Amino acid sequence: MKHSIKNIFKNLSTYLFFVFFVAFLALMLLLEQQLSFDKIDTLNNDKAIIKKLVEPHETDMELALIQFNAKSTELLQNIDKLQTLYKYNIFEKLILQNSTEYMQELNKLNILIKKFNSATHEYYIQEDNSKIKKSTKKEHLRAFKALNEQLNNMLFKAMKYNQQKFELIKYLVAAAFFLIFLATFWYRKALKSIYEDINYLFQLDKTKAGYNIYSIEADAIALRMNRKNQVEDNPHLIDPVTDINNYKGLLHSYSHKKSLKDSNFTSVTLLEIDNFSKSKRVFTQEIAQAMLKKVAYTISLHEQPADVIARTDYNQFTLVLSRPTKEQAFKEIDLIRESISELKFNIPNYGPTQITVSGAFVIKPNNSSIEEALKQANEILEYAKSIGKNKILQLRDLAQREI
Repeated sequence: MKHSIKNIFKNLSTYLFFVFFVAFLALMLLLEQQLSFDKIDTLNNDKAIIKKLVEPHETDMELALIQFNAKSTELLQNIDKLQTLYKYNIFEKLILQNSTEYMQELNKLNILIKKFNSATHEYYIQEDNSKIKKSTKKEHLRAFKALNEQLNNMLFKAMKYNQQKFELIKYLVAAAFFLIFLATFWYRKALKSIYEDINYLFQLDKTKAGYNIYSIEADAIALRMNRKNQVEDNPHLIDPVTDINNYKGLLHSYSHKKSLKDSNFTSVTLLEIDNFSKSKRVFTQEIAQAMLKKVAYTISLHEQPADVIARTDYNQFTLVLSRPTKEQAFKEIDLIRESISELKFNIPNYGPTQITVSGAFVIKPNNSSIEEALKQANEILEYAKSIGKNKILQLRDLAQREI
């Protein structure tokens, strides 16, 4: 089975976008993990602060109170920091879906910090050796234990979340690596095969006997090169004036290229030069042949590997195009018509001369022959010539005439 270079590079573009997406996702997960570490560091910092506040310097309570005012403010600021950090934890919110649980834990932490700050402040401002001092110290220790327990609980859950994330990331990374591994080796092999095709076509002597061409496009080029050699060997298949196919060459080339059309639509078009018949010759034979050569050359500029072009009458050309859509085929035929109308000929005794073509465009069904499509196109062409010039008509135009 031969592969299409067009499809390979189209899929390669998708593959490179996938690799970019995986790299972007990896970067986002890295940032996500950093946010998780920052949350753990913040919680550990809170533990260190309350531990320091629960053991004040008894000899200098004024200094301890000053330190408490700063540290209690930091504890409250860390609540805002934890909220901000979680806001960017997209993975936890979307995958683990722990928003409700986390916000509940954070609200509980906020309440306990305020209770701890209040109890600590009451303890610090009491006089030494008083009964109230003992009562406030007991309340201070109780608030410390509750807050410390909540911080430990949140630390445990943060580590649990990290473990869950790691399990998911582990499988995602393994799957992405496996896909990239397979795709990389497949594309490496495909690109190497395409290069070998190009190298094979580049060799003039074709020393690789029995070489199996990998790509459809290279096969078409090789077929075209072989066809040119056959044409040189068989002049009965080419038009002597324009050096493109004649009618026999058209049928011969089409029979060889049918396999290259893949799932494309096949269009058959007849183009006839307006007011350029053999019976009513206006120009000399030399000038007429020069015109025909220029028209044939203009048409050949649009020829693709699976296409066939031919001069099938004195002033008539036949084009068999293979395109992915009907619209694309018709658009190209109309572009050829327009290109021909833009040709300029400076003819002695006549001055600047412009020529145009009328045409008939049909889509050939897979179950019909090329001869049937040409017969249908010829009927449309007769109608096109009867209503003017420089137009390309289709089967629907013929149907409208009947209506």
